[in-house]
Amino acid sequence: MAYQSISLHSDITITDIVSIHYFEYRNDFSYEGESHPFWEFLCVDKGEAWVQADERQLILKKGDIIFHRPGEFHDVRANGVIAPNLVVMSFCCDSPAMQFFEHQQLTMDEAEQDMLGQIIAQARLAFSSRLDDPYLEELERRTEGVPFGCEQLIRIYLELFLLHLIRRCRREEKERPLTSAIQRKNEQELYEQVVRYLEAHLNGRLTLEEICRDNLAGRSQLQKLFQERHECGVIRYYLRMKIEAAKQLIRDNNRNFTQIAEMLGYTSIHYFSRQFKNLTGMTPSEYASSIKRISEKR
Repeated sequence: MAYQSISLHSDITITDIVSIHYFEYRNDFSYEGESHPFWEFLCVDKGEAWVQADERQLILKKGDIIFHRPGEFHDVRANGVIAPNLVVMSFCCDSPAMQFFEHQQLTMDEAEQDMLGQIIAQARLAFSSRLDDPYLEELERRTEGVPFGCEQLIRIYLELFLLHLIRRCRREEKERPLTSAIQRKNEQELYEQVVRYLEAHLNGRLTLEEICRDNLAGRSQLQKLFQERHECGVIRYYLRMKIEAAKQLIRDNNRNFTQIAEMLGYTSIHYFSRQFKNLTGMTPSEYASSIKRISEKR
């Protein structure tokens, strides 16, 4: 059997490196801006940077990265408060896959940050130019003492960095709708479970800690859940349920106010009356008489 080789396809191929910079800016740094016929990206390693990309005004924080396509005008400046550390790399690449990065502002993961660190480390070994000079326009190769394969590793790490970014972002984009749907379902199930729990304990005096413990939920999670649906926290919603139950019992006209208060777990008729008025604007007596007036008019 004769073996057949396969020529490996490359989705992204870097042909030239233009610049590799790691800057530690002053907090008042400002770069007037430029455009050029090659790709460039900027990422924030510390602090914050304000970037203009054509008509877009953007704020980048630690771990954020922005790509500038060939011909796109861009500038960068510090925010006047925090001195940022920035990585800027520019390179030539004609691969169609690079269209993915047009107008993109992304956040890097730990693996991608490590790859950038490897590129900078190899660049320091391969080039004699200062990597902290933001105005440097041409890299100079070292003439001696250069470890084997430095420039090739720069290209490999940079291509790997770009491939990894595209893969991860596309995967997360596909997973996001499913994740959101699952999250919404789980939130709805928890909400319904808690509501049933509150209904079953209308005769008690629940605390937020008890509700969280018995439903295996966090405080902030529950508060957010009820705030989104009812514009109040879970305890306030529980008190509303009690008062709605009290109103129904008053309409049934089978029990006096003291009995209703005891049924709903209130320690005294006075506390029940205060809470009833707080939530309805009427005392239990006023509510009862208003119901009678409505029924008498029918």
